[in-house]
Amino acid sequence: MEEKTFSNVFAIPANYTDSGRLLGGMLETRNAVEAAAVALVLGYLEFRLIPLGIVARIVIMTVTVLPAAIVAAMGIDGDSLFSYLGHILTYWRNRRVLHYRRIGYVEAGGPKK
Repeated sequence: MEEKTFSNVFAIPANYTDSGRLLGGMLETRNAVEAAAVALVLGYLEFRLIPLGIVARIVIMTVTVLPAAIVAAMGIDGDSLFSYLGHILTYWRNRRVLHYRRIGYVEAGGPKK
């Protein structure tokens, strides 16, 4: 009789790690919440502060709020929008300015080193 070999190798589906995401794994929950918050805040401010007709307000909001919400939903470089802004602020607060002495440079009042 022939012995049958069994394989322990299984294919892992592409959406295996998509738990906790929205729209079939396309959006992270945090990014979706941030996009909704950005859209609501910007939309409310523009709707209240723009002294034009309703059609002009809608056009301006489409041009400004919609791209901001899309960027917030996608995130930047794998991070959510606000965590990326946090990285920028942390960099600005902790950045260092390096000064190097140039080779062959003669400083005023001193000999050439």
